[in-house]
Amino acid sequence: MSTPSAPAGHPRTFTDRLPSLAEIGPLIALLLACGFFISQSNRFLSFQNLSLILQQTMVVAVIAIGQTLIVLTGGIDLSCGMVMAFGSIIMTKFAVTLGVPPVLAILCGIAASALFGALNGVLITRIKLPAFIVTLGTLNIAFALTQIYSNAESVSNLPDAIMFLGNTFKLGPADVTYGTVLTLLMYGATWFVLRDTVPGRHLYALGNNPEAARLMGLSSQKILLTVYTLAGAIYGIAALLSVSRTGVGDPQAGQTENLDSITAVVLGGTSLFGGRGSISGTLLGALIVGVFRNGLTLIGVSSVYQVLITGMLVILAVAADKLSHRRG
Repeated sequence: MSTPSAPAGHPRTFTDRLPSLAEIGPLIALLLACGFFISQSNRFLSFQNLSLILQQTMVVAVIAIGQTLIVLTGGIDLSCGMVMAFGSIIMTKFAVTLGVPPVLAILCGIAASALFGALNGVLITRIKLPAFIVTLGTLNIAFALTQIYSNAESVSNLPDAIMFLGNTFKLGPADVTYGTVLTLLMYGATWFVLRDTVPGRHLYALGNNPEAARLMGLSSQKILLTVYTLAGAIYGIAALLSVSRTGVGDPQAGQTENLDSITAVVLGGTSLFGGRGSISGTLLGALIVGVFRNGLTLIGVSSVYQVLITGMLVILAVAADKLSHRRG
Protein backbone atom coordinates (compact mmCIF):
# COMPACT_ATOMS: atom_id res chain seq x y z
CA MET A 1 0.00 0.00 0.00
CA SER A 2 2.78 2.42 0.84
CA THR A 3 6.54 2.58 0.68
CA PRO A 4 8.13 1.13 3.83
CA SER A 5 9.56 3.78 6.09
CA ALA A 6 13.14 3.87 7.34
CA PRO A 7 13.85 2.08 10.65
CA ALA A 8 13.00 4.02 13.80
CA GLY A 9 15.76 6.39 14.83
CA HIS A 10 17.21 6.60 11.33
CA PRO A 11 16.43 9.60 9.11
CA ARG A 12 15.06 8.87 5.67
CA THR A 13 17.79 9.11 3.05
CA PHE A 14 17.45 10.59 -0.42
CA THR A 15 17.09 7.11 -1.92
CA ASP A 16 14.31 6.30 0.56
CA ARG A 17 12.36 9.27 -0.75
CA LEU A 18 12.67 8.23 -4.39
CA PRO A 19 9.61 6.55 -5.92
CA SER A 20 9.87 2.81 -6.45
CA LEU A 21 10.30 1.21 -9.87
CA ALA A 22 6.69 -0.04 -9.65
CA GLU A 23 5.56 3.59 -9.35
CA ILE A 24 7.66 5.14 -12.11
CA GLY A 25 7.97 2.06 -14.35
CA PRO A 26 4.67 2.66 -16.21
CA LEU A 27 5.61 6.31 -16.88
CA ILE A 28 9.03 5.27 -18.19
CA ALA A 29 7.42 2.61 -20.41
CA LEU A 30 4.93 5.16 -21.78
CA LEU A 31 7.67 7.69 -22.57
CA LEU A 32 9.80 5.01 -24.27
CA ALA A 33 6.85 3.86 -26.38
CA CYS A 34 6.07 7.46 -27.38
CA GLY A 35 9.72 8.09 -28.20
CA PHE A 36 9.86 5.01 -30.44
CA PHE A 37 6.74 5.91 -32.41
CA ILE A 38 7.81 9.56 -32.74
CA SER A 39 10.97 8.29 -34.41
CA GLN A 40 8.96 6.05 -36.75
CA SER A 41 6.13 8.38 -37.79
CA ASN A 42 5.99 12.16 -38.09
CA ARG A 43 2.20 12.01 -37.62
CA PHE A 44 2.35 10.48 -34.13
CA LEU A 45 3.11 13.68 -32.22
CA SER A 46 0.38 15.81 -33.83
CA PHE A 47 -2.26 17.24 -31.51
CA GLN A 48 -5.02 15.56 -33.47
CA ASN A 49 -3.37 12.15 -33.20
CA LEU A 50 -2.78 12.53 -29.47
CA SER A 51 -6.45 13.47 -29.08
CA LEU A 52 -7.36 10.41 -31.14
CA ILE A 53 -5.33 8.20 -28.79
CA LEU A 54 -7.31 9.53 -25.84
CA GLN A 55 -10.59 8.88 -27.68
CA GLN A 56 -9.52 5.35 -28.60
CA THR A 57 -8.35 4.68 -25.04
CA MET A 58 -11.27 6.01 -23.01
CA VAL A 59 -13.48 2.90 -23.16
CA VAL A 60 -10.74 0.51 -22.08
CA ALA A 61 -9.50 3.06 -19.53
CA VAL A 62 -12.92 3.24 -17.84
CA ILE A 63 -13.32 -0.55 -17.85
CA ALA A 64 -9.85 -0.72 -16.30
CA ILE A 65 -11.07 1.37 -13.33
CA GLY A 66 -13.49 -1.40 -12.37
CA GLN A 67 -10.88 -4.05 -13.13
CA THR A 68 -8.38 -2.27 -10.86
CA LEU A 69 -10.79 -2.24 -7.92
CA ILE A 70 -11.34 -5.98 -8.34
CA VAL A 71 -7.67 -6.86 -8.82
CA LEU A 72 -6.76 -4.86 -5.69
CA THR A 73 -8.93 -7.31 -3.72
CA GLY A 74 -7.02 -10.24 -5.24
CA GLY A 75 -9.76 -11.08 -7.77
CA ILE A 76 -10.15 -10.76 -11.52
CA ASP A 77 -13.02 -10.08 -13.93
CA LEU A 78 -13.03 -11.76 -17.34
CA SER A 79 -16.63 -10.73 -18.06
CA CYS A 80 -16.06 -6.96 -18.17
CA GLY A 81 -16.03 -6.53 -21.95
CA MET A 82 -19.19 -8.53 -22.60
CA VAL A 83 -21.00 -6.94 -19.64
CA MET A 84 -20.18 -3.59 -21.25
CA ALA A 85 -21.57 -4.83 -24.59
CA PHE A 86 -24.77 -6.05 -22.87
CA GLY A 87 -25.21 -2.67 -21.19
CA SER A 88 -24.76 -0.88 -24.51
CA ILE A 89 -27.42 -3.02 -26.20
CA ILE A 90 -29.85 -2.51 -23.31
CA MET A 91 -29.55 1.29 -23.40
CA THR A 92 -29.74 1.56 -27.19
CA LYS A 93 -32.57 -0.95 -27.70
CA PHE A 94 -34.58 0.64 -24.90
CA ALA A 95 -34.14 4.08 -26.43
CA VAL A 96 -34.70 3.16 -30.09
CA THR A 97 -37.04 0.16 -30.05
CA LEU A 98 -39.04 0.73 -26.86
CA GLY A 99 -39.03 4.53 -26.99
CA VAL A 100 -37.73 4.91 -23.45
CA PRO A 101 -36.47 8.47 -22.72
CA PRO A 102 -32.69 8.57 -23.42
CA VAL A 103 -31.59 9.39 -19.86
CA LEU A 104 -33.74 6.59 -18.44
CA ALA A 105 -32.46 4.20 -21.13
CA ILE A 106 -28.88 5.05 -20.16
CA LEU A 107 -29.65 4.39 -16.49
CA CYS A 108 -31.24 1.04 -17.44
CA GLY A 109 -28.09 0.03 -19.32
CA ILE A 110 -25.86 0.97 -16.39
CA ALA A 111 -28.20 -0.88 -13.99
CA ALA A 112 -28.12 -4.00 -16.19
CA SER A 113 -24.32 -3.97 -16.09
CA ALA A 114 -24.37 -3.41 -12.33
CA LEU A 115 -26.66 -6.43 -11.91
CA PHE A 116 -24.10 -8.58 -13.70
CA GLY A 117 -21.46 -7.25 -11.34
CA ALA A 118 -23.70 -8.05 -8.37
CA LEU A 119 -24.23 -11.59 -9.74
CA ASN A 120 -20.45 -12.04 -9.90
CA GLY A 121 -20.14 -10.75 -6.33
CA VAL A 122 -22.87 -13.03 -4.95
CA LEU A 123 -21.43 -16.15 -6.58
CA ILE A 124 -17.94 -15.32 -5.31
CA THR A 125 -18.91 -14.33 -1.76
CA ARG A 126 -21.88 -16.58 -0.99
CA ILE A 127 -21.09 -19.76 -2.90
CA LYS A 128 -17.31 -19.26 -2.60
CA LEU A 129 -16.60 -19.91 -6.28
CA PRO A 130 -13.28 -18.72 -7.75
CA ALA A 131 -13.51 -15.31 -9.42
CA PHE A 132 -11.85 -16.67 -12.57
CA ILE A 133 -14.51 -19.37 -13.05
CA VAL A 134 -17.45 -17.13 -12.12
CA THR A 135 -16.51 -14.31 -14.47
CA LEU A 136 -15.65 -16.74 -17.27
CA GLY A 137 -19.19 -18.10 -16.93
CA THR A 138 -20.86 -14.68 -16.80
CA LEU A 139 -18.78 -13.62 -19.83
CA ASN A 140 -20.54 -16.31 -21.87
CA ILE A 141 -23.94 -15.51 -20.34
CA ALA A 142 -23.57 -11.81 -21.15
CA PHE A 143 -22.42 -12.62 -24.70
CA ALA A 144 -25.39 -14.93 -25.30
CA LEU A 145 -27.93 -12.47 -23.88
CA THR A 146 -26.44 -9.66 -25.96
CA GLN A 147 -26.77 -11.69 -29.17
CA ILE A 148 -30.29 -12.90 -28.32
CA TYR A 149 -31.71 -9.51 -27.37
CA SER A 150 -30.13 -7.68 -30.31
CA ASN A 151 -30.74 -10.48 -32.85
CA ALA A 152 -27.00 -10.05 -33.54
CA GLU A 153 -27.79 -6.73 -35.24
CA SER A 154 -26.39 -3.27 -34.51
CA VAL A 155 -28.74 -0.62 -33.15
CA SER A 156 -28.55 2.69 -35.02
CA ASN A 157 -30.47 5.99 -35.28
CA LEU A 158 -29.67 6.79 -31.66
CA PRO A 159 -30.99 9.92 -29.93
CA ASP A 160 -28.60 12.83 -29.48
CA ALA A 161 -28.53 12.49 -25.67
CA ILE A 162 -26.92 9.04 -25.90
CA MET A 163 -24.37 10.40 -28.36
CA PHE A 164 -23.45 13.48 -26.31
CA LEU A 165 -20.18 12.18 -24.84
CA GLY A 166 -18.86 11.61 -28.35
CA ASN A 167 -19.15 15.34 -29.15
CA THR A 168 -15.96 17.37 -29.17
CA PHE A 169 -14.79 20.81 -28.11
CA LYS A 170 -11.68 22.74 -29.03
CA LEU A 171 -8.70 22.64 -26.67
CA GLY A 172 -6.02 24.58 -28.48
CA PRO A 173 -5.49 22.94 -31.87
CA ALA A 174 -6.99 19.59 -30.79
CA ASP A 175 -10.56 18.30 -30.66
CA VAL A 176 -11.32 16.71 -27.28
CA THR A 177 -14.43 14.64 -26.58
CA TYR A 178 -16.58 15.10 -23.51
CA GLY A 179 -16.10 11.38 -22.96
CA THR A 180 -12.37 11.95 -22.48
CA VAL A 181 -13.13 14.59 -19.84
CA LEU A 182 -15.50 12.19 -18.06
CA THR A 183 -12.83 9.48 -18.10
CA LEU A 184 -10.28 11.76 -16.45
CA LEU A 185 -12.82 12.90 -13.86
CA MET A 186 -13.59 9.26 -13.01
CA TYR A 187 -9.88 8.57 -12.52
CA GLY A 188 -9.58 11.62 -10.28
CA ALA A 189 -12.53 10.53 -8.15
CA THR A 190 -11.23 6.95 -7.87
CA TRP A 191 -7.76 8.20 -6.94
CA PHE A 192 -9.27 10.27 -4.13
CA VAL A 193 -11.40 7.39 -2.81
CA LEU A 194 -8.53 4.89 -2.81
CA ARG A 195 -6.03 7.32 -1.30
CA ASP A 196 -8.00 9.40 1.19
CA THR A 197 -11.08 7.50 2.35
CA VAL A 198 -11.77 4.67 4.76
CA PRO A 199 -13.39 2.40 2.12
CA GLY A 200 -10.26 2.77 -0.01
CA ARG A 201 -8.01 1.71 2.87
CA HIS A 202 -10.32 -1.22 3.63
CA LEU A 203 -10.08 -2.39 0.02
CA TYR A 204 -6.27 -2.36 0.15
CA ALA A 205 -6.31 -4.13 3.53
CA LEU A 206 -8.50 -6.93 2.19
CA GLY A 207 -6.31 -7.47 -0.84
CA ASN A 208 -3.08 -7.28 1.14
CA ASN A 209 -4.04 -9.75 3.90
CA PRO A 210 -7.60 -11.13 4.08
CA GLU A 211 -7.05 -12.76 7.46
CA ALA A 212 -5.69 -9.58 9.01
CA ALA A 213 -8.61 -7.67 7.52
CA ARG A 214 -11.02 -10.14 9.14
CA LEU A 215 -9.33 -9.71 12.51
CA MET A 216 -9.76 -5.94 12.07
CA GLY A 217 -13.50 -6.53 11.89
CA LEU A 218 -13.85 -5.94 8.15
CA SER A 219 -16.52 -7.89 6.28
CA SER A 220 -14.83 -9.35 3.23
CA GLN A 221 -18.19 -10.44 1.78
CA LYS A 222 -19.64 -6.94 1.99
CA ILE A 223 -16.52 -5.33 0.51
CA LEU A 224 -16.29 -7.81 -2.37
CA LEU A 225 -20.00 -7.58 -3.20
CA THR A 226 -19.76 -3.78 -3.23
CA VAL A 227 -16.62 -3.81 -5.39
CA TYR A 228 -18.03 -6.21 -8.01
CA THR A 229 -21.34 -4.35 -8.18
CA LEU A 230 -19.59 -0.98 -8.50
CA ALA A 231 -17.30 -2.41 -11.19
CA GLY A 232 -20.38 -3.55 -13.12
CA ALA A 233 -21.83 -0.04 -12.96
CA ILE A 234 -18.50 1.33 -14.23
CA TYR A 235 -18.69 -1.07 -17.18
CA GLY A 236 -22.13 0.41 -17.88
CA ILE A 237 -20.58 3.88 -18.08
CA ALA A 238 -17.95 2.44 -20.44
CA ALA A 239 -20.86 1.11 -22.55
CA LEU A 240 -22.21 4.66 -22.88
CA LEU A 241 -18.76 5.88 -23.93
CA SER A 242 -18.52 3.10 -26.51
CA VAL A 243 -21.93 3.92 -27.95
CA SER A 244 -21.20 7.65 -28.05
CA ARG A 245 -17.91 7.02 -29.86
CA THR A 246 -19.13 4.50 -32.48
CA GLY A 247 -22.65 5.86 -32.93
CA VAL A 248 -24.28 2.41 -32.67
CA GLY A 249 -25.12 -0.26 -30.14
CA ASP A 250 -22.80 -3.01 -31.35
CA PRO A 251 -23.47 -6.60 -30.17
CA GLN A 252 -19.97 -7.57 -31.34
CA ALA A 253 -18.29 -5.03 -29.05
CA GLY A 254 -16.34 -5.94 -25.94
CA GLN A 255 -14.66 -9.09 -27.18
CA THR A 256 -11.08 -7.93 -26.50
CA GLU A 257 -11.69 -5.38 -23.73
CA ASN A 258 -11.20 -7.94 -20.95
CA LEU A 259 -7.63 -8.65 -22.07
CA ASP A 260 -6.99 -4.96 -22.77
CA SER A 261 -8.23 -3.89 -19.33
CA ILE A 262 -6.18 -6.55 -17.53
CA THR A 263 -3.17 -5.48 -19.60
CA ALA A 264 -3.71 -1.85 -18.56
CA VAL A 265 -3.97 -2.83 -14.89
CA VAL A 266 -0.83 -4.98 -14.77
CA LEU A 267 1.19 -2.61 -16.96
CA GLY A 268 0.19 0.10 -14.49
CA GLY A 269 1.88 -1.78 -11.66
CA THR A 270 -1.13 -3.23 -9.83
CA SER A 271 -0.30 -6.66 -8.45
CA LEU A 272 -2.52 -9.57 -9.46
CA PHE A 273 -1.94 -10.88 -5.92
CA GLY A 274 -3.95 -7.94 -4.56
CA GLY A 275 -3.30 -5.15 -2.07
CA ARG A 276 -0.74 -3.24 -4.13
CA GLY A 277 -1.17 -0.78 -6.97
CA SER A 278 -2.59 2.60 -7.91
CA ILE A 279 -5.30 3.92 -10.17
CA SER A 280 -2.88 6.46 -11.67
CA GLY A 281 -0.73 3.54 -12.79
CA THR A 282 -3.77 1.99 -14.46
CA LEU A 283 -4.34 5.19 -16.44
CA LEU A 284 -0.73 5.07 -17.62
CA GLY A 285 -1.17 1.39 -18.47
CA ALA A 286 -4.27 2.15 -20.54
CA LEU A 287 -2.37 4.90 -22.36
CA ILE A 288 0.47 2.47 -23.06
CA VAL A 289 -2.01 0.08 -24.70
CA GLY A 290 -3.54 2.96 -26.66
CA VAL A 291 -0.16 4.29 -27.78
CA PHE A 292 0.95 0.86 -28.99
CA ARG A 293 -2.28 0.28 -30.92
CA ASN A 294 -2.17 3.74 -32.49
CA GLY A 295 1.55 3.76 -33.20
CA LEU A 296 1.57 0.30 -34.77
CA THR A 297 -1.34 1.34 -37.00
CA LEU A 298 0.55 4.45 -38.12
CA ILE A 299 3.61 2.44 -39.13
CA GLY A 300 1.47 -0.11 -40.98
CA VAL A 301 1.59 -3.11 -38.65
CA SER A 302 -1.34 -5.53 -39.10
CA SER A 303 -3.98 -5.65 -36.35
CA VAL A 304 -3.14 -9.34 -35.81
CA TYR A 305 0.36 -8.38 -34.70
CA GLN A 306 -1.07 -5.66 -32.47
CA VAL A 307 -3.01 -8.34 -30.56
CA LEU A 308 0.16 -10.45 -30.44
CA ILE A 309 2.17 -7.61 -28.94
CA THR A 310 -0.59 -6.85 -26.42
CA GLY A 311 -0.49 -10.48 -25.29
CA MET A 312 3.29 -10.34 -24.92
CA LEU A 313 3.05 -7.14 -22.89
CA VAL A 314 0.62 -8.62 -20.39
CA ILE A 315 2.74 -11.78 -19.96
CA LEU A 316 5.86 -9.67 -19.33
CA ALA A 317 4.02 -7.46 -16.85
CA VAL A 318 2.60 -10.44 -14.94
CA ALA A 319 6.04 -12.12 -14.91
CA ALA A 320 7.57 -8.95 -13.45
CA ASP A 321 4.80 -8.83 -10.84
CA LYS A 322 5.45 -12.47 -9.92
CA LEU A 323 9.20 -11.91 -9.52
CA SER A 324 8.55 -8.79 -7.43
CA HIS A 325 6.13 -10.75 -5.23
CA ARG A 326 8.71 -13.48 -4.67
CA ARG A 327 11.39 -10.98 -3.67
CA GLY A 328 8.89 -9.34 -1.32
